[in-house]
Amino acid sequence: MSIFKLRVAAIAVLAPRIRQLTLESIDGAPLPAYTPGAHIELHVPQADRQVPLHRAYSLVSPYGDGARFEIAVQLEPEGSGGSRWVHSLQVGDEVTASAPENLFELAADASSFMLFAGGIGITPVLCMARMLSAQGRPFELHYSARDPQCAAYHEEVAAMAGGRCWFDGGDPTRGAPLEQVIGTPRPGCHVYVCGPKPYIAAVLETAARLGWAEAQLHCELFSGVLDEAGDRPFVVELTGSGVTLQVPVGKSVMDVMEEAGLDPMFDCRRGECGICVAKVVEGEADHRDICLSSRERDEGGFCTCVSRARSERLVLEI
Repeated sequence: MSIFKLRVAAIAVLAPRIRQLTLESIDGAPLPAYTPGAHIELHVPQADRQVPLHRAYSLVSPYGDGARFEIAVQLEPEGSGGSRWVHSLQVGDEVTASAPENLFELAADASSFMLFAGGIGITPVLCMARMLSAQGRPFELHYSARDPQCAAYHEEVAAMAGGRCWFDGGDPTRGAPLEQVIGTPRPGCHVYVCGPKPYIAAVLETAARLGWAEAQLHCELFSGVLDEAGDRPFVVELTGSGVTLQVPVGKSVMDVMEEAGLDPMFDCRRGECGICVAKVVEGEADHRDICLSSRERDEGGFCTCVSRARSERLVLEI
């Protein structure tokens, strides 16, 4: 994967906790092309470690004109530090990024699309909607958030043909009536959803219950919503490496492995691809991925990039 330098060209405040950054090439060279649903990884410097954190942020603009990237980042005060660093950046600052990658691409053979976004999960979904709207292709976009004040881009969504915002005031029962909105399966229509894990689960489970085929359903877990209330630190023992590590709140097993100088395998860092899976030997896992089946979890599968432990100690075969 190619790595290059970018400069912060512009910053806009979209909501009290959400900033939009426009990033441009430092030397004027064209930026890599991408398709809606793609993300870039920013390399977040850490004073207490040699290897920077890598944090993925979806690209909001669908144009891929080679001149700029646009991302929108929500501040997560209890997170691992990526969003705090992004919110500290100023116009003119330079950052290091990896080339765009797309694990959430629109199906080429789809005739129509039903798009769902929860909270800051709007970023890749809006990119899709902007392109589909420009091309005159049929789609619906349902955007759920607590209230308009915290919902970036809600005015643009509401103005789109097929766009609708749902504000629940923090009570999910007052949100979008998913059974009614999703309805019975439509040939050629594909469903895309991005947002917090409970929101993704609600959309996918409702669609499956209504008879939608698995091949028509697509999701992306937004990395900024992986932390949960009540998280606590735990100890992880790695049998293959022979090391024992402390995993604090706000950091993943993968994070502390990298801090310890290990070189774990990974790709998405969002619990979607399964490349980082290790096997649980002892302890109780708190699964937060969206790629492992119930059988794979029962057999000990554990995504080190997102999942945590319910027990005080977790032993992994890695």
